[in-house]
Amino acid sequence: MVTGLRRLPWDGPEGKPTYLSTDGGHCLLSRLADQVEREQLDTAQTVVRLARDMLDGTNVAAPDEVRFAAIRLIECLTDTLRVAEARGASLPPQPEDPG
Repeated sequence: MVTGLRRLPWDGPEGKPTYLSTDGGHCLLSRLADQVEREQLDTAQTVVRLARDMLDGTNVAAPDEVRFAAIRLIECLTDTLRVAEARGASLPPQPEDPG
């Protein structure tokens, strides 16, 4: 029984979202997607920590280093947003707030 489409944590060849028709998350591709999401979130935590260390004011970072850190932060934020959107799409709808 197919329960729905799962947004995968990577884009297709043309930069478009990719989806998996899943039966509950037990297939090999679904487990791979779970692993990729974990790695993306772990990488984001590492990059944020390193960027904070670079910009904490005690070290003088060269403009090229700051630019490199900014590019990595954007990549990590993009991955993290993709994971958040995919997980948010899997949440059941919430009742509307009457107020």
